[in-house]
Amino acid sequence: MMDGDMFVVGDVHGHRDELADALRERGLIDDADDWSGGTATLWFLGDFVDRGPDGIGAIKLVRELQRQAADAGGRVETLLGNHEILLLGVHRFGDEDVPSDFGPRSFARSWEINGGCEADQDGLTDELVEWLATRPMLACDGDHLLMHSDTLEYLEWGSSIDKINETVHDVLAGDDLSRWWDVWRRMTTRYAFRGPHGQDAARALLDELGGERIVHGHSVIADQLGIHPVDIEQPYLYAGGRVLGIDAGLFAGGPCLVVPLPYVPED
Repeated sequence: MMDGDMFVVGDVHGHRDELADALRERGLIDDADDWSGGTATLWFLGDFVDRGPDGIGAIKLVRELQRQAADAGGRVETLLGNHEILLLGVHRFGDEDVPSDFGPRSFARSWEINGGCEADQDGLTDELVEWLATRPMLACDGDHLLMHSDTLEYLEWGSSIDKINETVHDVLAGDDLSRWWDVWRRMTTRYAFRGPHGQDAARALLDELGGERIVHGHSVIADQLGIHPVDIEQPYLYAGGRVLGIDAGLFAGGPCLVVPLPYVPED
């Protein structure tokens, strides 16, 4: 590993031990699960929770690595995923009905449908709620625009990364159920960079927010390629090389990819 190396991880979905194994293989943590990445930067793109046994354990591991990396001159950073919005929404609003013309909706119902785990709710503390609610939605690091969801809906909250992050943080600091639900709903959308116009959409977003390549999780690579997650071995570079999908479907049997940036495709 070289000084200043950067890595990115997609959706962990409660698979804390698999995450630790993957980080260890990259030399980023040691056998005691402590930071050994020196001055490297490690990004997580959200969705620590749901669909797996230990989402809170994954969050606690990442928070400890964040502290240890800072002491070593490195960085561990995280984005908000749609499942963090869901977790926090259930914590704050429970089964309260969302005003809607489309029938009964609530965070609790959506959480149950989308793999919610009681242990994650039980493990939430005020400190964890505060930490999660203040994670950024988007970041630009070097030439990479980092985002959880492969969607253009972020632009509904602003025309710059700072404005988008500020707008959503204001929502999550408040008690407006409809505005919270709007964040969850928009973050569930996907596939903005697929198809014949995907490259143009990616280029437009990069022109607006910065960076040369989008890196996202959220949409499982296997679904895009029409194969099973167990057959995924590397991230998915598409949209004319402008977009890198890194969610290999860990919860469905795929690997936990720890991807070096900039990413160079294997032959």
